[in-house]
Amino acid sequence: MLHDLLPHRVEARRILLATIFSAIGRGLTLPFMFIYLTKVRDISAFTAGLVIGWIAVCALVIGPIGGWAVDRWGARRIVVPMLLVEAAGVFGMGLVDNVALAFTAATLIGLGGGIIWAGVNVILSSVTEEHERQKTFGLNFTLLNLGIGVGSVIAGSIVDIGRPSTFQLIYTLDAVAYLIPFLNLLFMRGVGQRLVQPAATGDQPAARKAGYREVFSHRGFRRLLAFSVVMTISGYAQIEVGFTAFAIDVAHVKERVVALAFTANTLVIVLAQLIVVRLIQGRSRTRILALVGVIMGASWLILGVAGVVDGRNAVISSIAVIACAAVFAFGETLISPVNPTLINALATDELRGRFNALGSMVWSISGIVGPVTAAPLIAGGHAGIWVALTVGGCLIASLLALSLRRLITAEQDGRELPSAETVSRPQPVAA
Repeated sequence: MLHDLLPHRVEARRILLATIFSAIGRGLTLPFMFIYLTKVRDISAFTAGLVIGWIAVCALVIGPIGGWAVDRWGARRIVVPMLLVEAAGVFGMGLVDNVALAFTAATLIGLGGGIIWAGVNVILSSVTEEHERQKTFGLNFTLLNLGIGVGSVIAGSIVDIGRPSTFQLIYTLDAVAYLIPFLNLLFMRGVGQRLVQPAATGDQPAARKAGYREVFSHRGFRRLLAFSVVMTISGYAQIEVGFTAFAIDVAHVKERVVALAFTANTLVIVLAQLIVVRLIQGRSRTRILALVGVIMGASWLILGVAGVVDGRNAVISSIAVIACAAVFAFGETLISPVNPTLINALATDELRGRFNALGSMVWSISGIVGPVTAAPLIAGGHAGIWVALTVGGCLIASLLALSLRRLITAEQDGRELPSAETVSRPQPVAA
């Protein structure tokens, strides 16, 4: 089954292989940054939250610049040095002993991460055929989650709050892991080049170069972007902050139940993703995205059951919390291959970097909005309102996805095989 999902070009396979190694490194530190800053470096919880939020702010600011740079010079020339920038930030985070250094390291991490993800998506899109992109992006997401899960397990056996050197070790290992994709792209000189070369001077009168104005004039992409913003704020942003806070403070489950829930989330993704990408081939991408909103909304309703029980029945509360994370994961297996595929189906080669940059910026927005929305509501005793808002947001996202269908072609929606012309240069629907 796995062999059938692998892209044909060896360059794409090498990128996927590098993904799992870098994801293992990411998994070493991802679950422990807040604990590390507060318990090991004695930074206040409020300040630590600002440091973590600052990473998303930096990624949000650099995103549009990165998209322009990718279109101007090619993804490989931008991604390769930014891998070293983020690696330096990760390594520096392991050495922080004051707030200023923590913000400096966070800045480097945010600047690198704000460009790398979009740039790699552009490269991966350029080395895969249109008909296999959806499978490839799904496999990439599976390997990412598998690597993070493996890294988290490894780190859990290493770190010790009483021994700061153990945290320095995992941050060092995470930084070293960036060398895998760095060296991989460094020696793949034929990939990630500028997709559209500038016209020779003198051939025609100078015209204004295409830019973000053209991207935002694309009605279909604007609608997809609106869906992504609403969906990530109501979904992904809440699973990182609101889910944990609700489970502990409202459902009153033990910390180990939350850990089991995240384990269940990862297992569902790893086990189901390869099956899901086969089932959705040839089906409407907009309808699949609408289904994502329904599924993730249902997951929050299941979590609400745990809140209603309110710890009076520990078994039911625990099952509901774990089930919420598992159902949410199934929604992730649908959106992870479809969303980036649809972005690249709508994009033109000339503006592919900008399209992917805006698509990636959505995650930075959710990283900022999530803590701001969830924490005050749940801590203030308004958990029911939080559940209602998340469910409502997911359903609104579903409606946005359904309305997107009429703004794009059947080929872009995945209902028809692409023609030779649209494979080489997808055409947007006019505004």
